[in-house]
Amino acid sequence: MELFKLVEAAQERIRGYAHVTPVMTSQTLDDLTGARIFFKCENFQRMGAFKFRGAFNAMSQLTEEQKDRGVITYSSGNHAQAVALVGRLLGIRTVVVMPNNAPAIKRKATEAYGATLVGYDPEETTREEICRDLKARHGHTLVPPYDHINIVAGQGTAAKELLDEVETLDMLLVPCGGGGLLSGCAVAAKGVDPKCRVIGIEPELADDATRSFRTGKLHTVKNPPTIADGTRTPSLGEITFPLVLEYVDDMQTVAEHAIMEAVRYLFYRMKLVVEPSGVLGLAAVLGGSVKPAGRVGIILSGGNIDGATMKKILDA
Repeated sequence: MELFKLVEAAQERIRGYAHVTPVMTSQTLDDLTGARIFFKCENFQRMGAFKFRGAFNAMSQLTEEQKDRGVITYSSGNHAQAVALVGRLLGIRTVVVMPNNAPAIKRKATEAYGATLVGYDPEETTREEICRDLKARHGHTLVPPYDHINIVAGQGTAAKELLDEVETLDMLLVPCGGGGLLSGCAVAAKGVDPKCRVIGIEPELADDATRSFRTGKLHTVKNPPTIADGTRTPSLGEITFPLVLEYVDDMQTVAEHAIMEAVRYLFYRMKLVVEPSGVLGLAAVLGGSVKPAGRVGIILSGGNIDGATMKKILDA
């Protein structure tokens, strides 16, 4: 099936389960930039991030036998919570492999949604190894964080919804970690309007996708020390990398201080709580990495930030 049709089908599949998140604007920002900017607020999505879209789209298409055997995934954050919540909604047992040093608040949230947590020491083994072992032993189905076509299609519904509401965009700015959101949104945007310019945004300290995009060869990064923890994925995936090359027009990076400035802007000016990974598009505008023009969409990908991190950013 054509990729855009997969996004359209995902939109129908998640209807009534995922929130249709609000689109918000800031007159102050429009005056500052000379552009008309529309924020797609996935911080108001179920479990606080866009990840619910892809997890529901993928897990709702499992066979009854696969559902009976349960699913497994690896994540220390939003995807873990998404899979756990979808499992609860659909009656599917979920197992999440999570590092022992994952934030306690994220571990508690994942457990509260009903997942069984399997901890590990990142210095001794990898989450992929543990997943392979448990999958082989128990017959679980793997629902990966980003490198799966049904995950990609589900994430693309964020951009499709945005365009359904605002109708036309000259530019769309999307955060990039493993590329699931970026590639899905790029497919959706180009499917609605091929002239819409899609730009992926990464932290300077985690610029593997930007280097991959510019060279055409897959680059990796190991545990980058960025405050945007959702972008600490080692690389784009086997599925997402080719999609980024085909559908994305450009990649840009942002400095850590620009990320924190964007968190503060949304908090103080728009009364929005958005995590560092979620503000990368705005950080690119405020920091000068991207010059916005015309009608510009920005995906705010999530709002799951702990109090200590938010205090540190607001106090800076």
